[in-house]
Amino acid sequence: MKAILLREIKSFFGSPVGYLVIAVFLILNGLFLWVFDGDFNILNSGFADLTPFFTLAPWILIFLIPAVTMRSFSDEKRQGTIELLFTKPLSTWQIVGGKFFGAFILIILALLPTIIYVIVLSDYGSPPGNIDMGSTLGSYFGLLFLIAGYTAAGLFASTLSSNQIVAFISAVFMCFILYYGFEGIAQQAGNYIASFGMDYHFKSMSRGVIDTRDVIYFVSITILFLSFTVYKLKSLKW
Repeated sequence: MKAILLREIKSFFGSPVGYLVIAVFLILNGLFLWVFDGDFNILNSGFADLTPFFTLAPWILIFLIPAVTMRSFSDEKRQGTIELLFTKPLSTWQIVGGKFFGAFILIILALLPTIIYVIVLSDYGSPPGNIDMGSTLGSYFGLLFLIAGYTAAGLFASTLSSNQIVAFISAVFMCFILYYGFEGIAQQAGNYIASFGMDYHFKSMSRGVIDTRDVIYFVSITILFLSFTVYKLKSLKW
């Protein structure tokens, strides 16, 4: 698995993809949070609070993570190298795990510079340090689990077609349904349905309390889609 992971990281940063993903994520967040007027502008809110960032980031990641994962297996299928991948002395789970952690680490690298937002708000708050660190840390943990779920769904989508655009659109659709779809249905059918969606559990973690039910939910979603990916890849061998 380590060989696959290193190959993925090397391929991301051996091309503009890795740098572009990090730049797009930081630039979009920076513009909405600090430059553009609107509901997400932290300076206009008058509060030392990163809630706008944690509200915006999941929506940006809905498009950004599929852009990273769309080539994971679709490109292998298009170039015919997926058969070579199967000949390596690795299990299907190790192959999928290597691809998953490669994409996951790239997104984490894009997320790391946002810690500057916490430092800036803490230093310039009134009084300095006036920031809810419990809520902020909980939101970051929630974002990590959200990224894992999106990445797993994106990997599965990349096994469905050899066309990267189709894989991208499929992944965006899956991530949207997982994040907001159940929330939208709940508005019509009942609030209990919202608990099936990522948005519900992400908001729960953003309160600063790490509930084991939220952790189990995100881990289950991630493992479920990784299992779908493994099953799909095994079907390609038959």
